[in-house]
Amino acid sequence: MRRRDFLALLGGAAAGWPGPLSAEQAGPVRRVAVVMSTSAADPESRSRIAAFEKGLRELGWTEGRNLRIEYHWADNPDALRKNVAELVRAAPDLIVASSTPVMAALKEHGGTVPTVFVQVTDPIGQGLVSSLARPGGHLTGFTTFEFTIGTKWLETLKQAAPGVTRVALVFNPQTAPFADLFRRPIEAAAASFGITPVAAGARDTEELESMAAAFAREPNGGLVVLPDVSTINYRGLIVALAARHRLPAIYPYRFFATSGGLLSYGPDVVDVFHRVASYVDRILKGVSPGDLPVQAPNKYELVINLNTGKTLGLDLPETLLARADEVIE
Repeated sequence: MRRRDFLALLGGAAAGWPGPLSAEQAGPVRRVAVVMSTSAADPESRSRIAAFEKGLRELGWTEGRNLRIEYHWADNPDALRKNVAELVRAAPDLIVASSTPVMAALKEHGGTVPTVFVQVTDPIGQGLVSSLARPGGHLTGFTTFEFTIGTKWLETLKQAAPGVTRVALVFNPQTAPFADLFRRPIEAAAASFGITPVAAGARDTEELESMAAAFAREPNGGLVVLPDVSTINYRGLIVALAARHRLPAIYPYRFFATSGGLLSYGPDVVDVFHRVASYVDRILKGVSPGDLPVQAPNKYELVINLNTGKTLGLDLPETLLARADEVIE
């Protein structure tokens, strides 16, 4: 999608952007390609892109003057493969790659274009970088989670819904090859919360519906939804299934709770996309990606949907509500 089309999608947000400048005024225009593993129509995608572009403007990069941004949207495997193949052939000055599946596709197609990844969960295990401190090569970026966060998910869910004794760990095995890295700490901590975790891999909407229905046949169930491109893209269905089967659930991102999910605890992804701009700036100015350390999130947020809690018949404790960064009423 061209820049012009994307701004039109935002409803005419281009009004504040300067018009095109002459070559003498503008100097060299650098090309940055951004590959998103979500739909261009997704409001969360728009928030992330807005934060990224705001960060670039703050650093002196302006669309049409010294920068051209090309967006590639890949919310399904076929679109991902097509867009990545085209992107590698086009050879932009820099690539911003959002998610593990996008990086897997870029790795498969080869190329040495400087790349900043974001929302990649296990860059060492995926073979992208040799270390977080000194990535080496043409890649660096931003990880999404510490795997031990699963303990916090269990603790928070148990506080909100003390009756939960079983949890299904929801993910897509095709797009979340790192799921076991979350599962193992959860299994290690589960007994201390009186919870039995069950891996609940689901590859598509049909399997998600079957999984939720089967899991809900026994009492005292809840959901822990893992961070995964598929759970993000299917979030509307997952939240609806949790409500239909009366399964208290905790999610990894704020937008699940604002969409009707009970609880979310995880990084502020919009803030991470804003920070990505600083790495784009430094690389375009000549810094090698391999010399920039892979960074972890530095802002986490707990969001509670009080309305959903009431619908589920939960009496959410004041101590939990007091800890929340946001309570939706």
